[in-house]
Amino acid sequence: MKHHTRKFQTVLLASAVLAIQLLPGAVFAKCQLTKIADLPATMVDMQPMVWAKINGTDAMFLADSGAFYSMISPASAAEFKLSKVAAPYGLHVTGIGGETEVSVAKVKVFTLAGVPIHNVEFLVGGSEAGGGSVGVLGQNVFRIGDVEYDLAKGAIRLMHEDGCKNANLAYWVAGTAEPYSIMDIQWTSPLSPHTTGTATVNGVKIRVMFDTGAGTSTLSLRAAERIGVKLDTPGVVEAGYSSGIGRSRVKTWIAPFASFKLGDEEIRNTRLRISESSEVLADMLIGADFFLSHHVYVASGQHKLYFTYNGGPVFNLTTAPLPRPADGAPAPGAAAVPQPAAAPDEPQDAAAYSRRGTAFAARRDFAHAIADLTRACELAPEEPDYFYERGVAQWESKQRVPALSDFDRAIKLKPDHVPALVARAELRLMREDAADAADAAQAAEDLNAADRVAAKEADARLRMAFAYARGDLLASALSQLDLWIAAHGDDSRRPMALNERCRVRALAGQDLAKALDDCNSAFRQAGKSSDGGWRILDSRGLVRLRLGDYDKSIADYDASLKLSPKDAWSLYGRGIDKTRRGKISEGQADRAAATALWPPIAEAFQKHGIAP
Repeated sequence: MKHHTRKFQTVLLASAVLAIQLLPGAVFAKCQLTKIADLPATMVDMQPMVWAKINGTDAMFLADSGAFYSMISPASAAEFKLSKVAAPYGLHVTGIGGETEVSVAKVKVFTLAGVPIHNVEFLVGGSEAGGGSVGVLGQNVFRIGDVEYDLAKGAIRLMHEDGCKNANLAYWVAGTAEPYSIMDIQWTSPLSPHTTGTATVNGVKIRVMFDTGAGTSTLSLRAAERIGVKLDTPGVVEAGYSSGIGRSRVKTWIAPFASFKLGDEEIRNTRLRISESSEVLADMLIGADFFLSHHVYVASGQHKLYFTYNGGPVFNLTTAPLPRPADGAPAPGAAAVPQPAAAPDEPQDAAAYSRRGTAFAARRDFAHAIADLTRACELAPEEPDYFYERGVAQWESKQRVPALSDFDRAIKLKPDHVPALVARAELRLMREDAADAADAAQAAEDLNAADRVAAKEADARLRMAFAYARGDLLASALSQLDLWIAAHGDDSRRPMALNERCRVRALAGQDLAKALDDCNSAFRQAGKSSDGGWRILDSRGLVRLRLGDYDKSIADYDASLKLSPKDAWSLYGRGIDKTRRGKISEGQADRAAATALWPPIAEAFQKHGIAP
């Protein structure tokens, strides 16, 4: 596989030399730092995104320092009409969620930082990177020189140093009393390009990898057990599931630790996220949460890493994955975290305010996020993305009316703005008192508009499917699911999509044999113990209720309720099964319990023609 990084570096080295003042005591007489490229980074949830062009068309990529090579998803390769060839024999990619097979696609003109580069190869495979991105930019880009990560201000810079072997490169704290940390990192090579080093947890040394593509920092379960923390240790709690490039989702926990030390920085009496991932490159991934709370400089030539602390929490320790707008209000415990006062070097333009605003939003500091995004909207009132970003922040801070207003403005400025159309539809359908007829009709119009302009392989179609289903537009939901499933054969969300297609068919009472196949496939891929196992069992129970196979339906509902005892759908469905089997009192008890949990449950079943 050919590499193009040398040409990339040669083209971009015609950048301005940074005027920097190195730290006192550093050997700097001959040291010169040259900025190779600025890669402005916008945070989408906990993912740093940068813009590029594929054959002249805009494309957003996840800046992923944990990826050894740049990669795009199979759906994105199809969307951009890229032809694929077989990968070199024996090549496979491993990450969170396991292995994935890959092929290779060549982009005729790939434009990054405004510079067109010809015949650039990408690996193709795995799950979507998320956040609307088409893929990831990996270490074949980031290791062309040093890299500076200042995600709190929306900045990633590729740097070239000359004569700086012994210089201290934490240049941004020069002339201040701000403390900084230095740590050694391992030598890298094209075959081992990752940024790795050593940290200490509870006095035990562990190998860490700096991975901006990981939204949260995670310690492997195997390493935690070696340190002496096991799942039955007091204070360990379940923390949901995470996913990566592979098909599987992995379980996580949060556990207390006496200390965590990285370089010169030590945190005492802290908590860390543990993952059952089979990651073999490191004991711990240092993720985007760490990068948001630190300014980081990777000095590849020196084999050192410099960093300073920005303030706020170092690690994201919410006990469930952070919700996307499709999931409604923020999860409990995801309240805004107080942040330090703004630095004196305020953003200079709307784009910079936007990037800093999305960084605040990623850390759940919505007050500062909305303030920055408001300034971006004021400075660039014709830019729809800034209104969309502020709308998302308003929504996640439970301000529905301002969020709708921002989505309205974004769509007025750009009628084919798919993210804003989908978000506005979702928000209209998520009123606590259930969407009224007008809201439902307007939501359908928005989803239909998004459907007309989105690529058939677009990842947004999965969100659109769930929104259509919520609006009880089952035929449209099924159409979206068919398109998404066909284009995303190796995605970790495939079991969720198969389950939703099973459920939509069950609600519609159509193609029940196909529905059962979908539920069975989802169950095989995800398993009963997965985060969505009970949902699949509930859907399959509904299919079997429709088929009149009441005993198997009851068994599915029993298994679902064992995992999620307060699910009104499973309780009510089992109540109907029992009633039809002649167990009248047991059926009535189940239906009464379901109604107590969610009063409209009987109406929801009857709306689809299902009654005792």
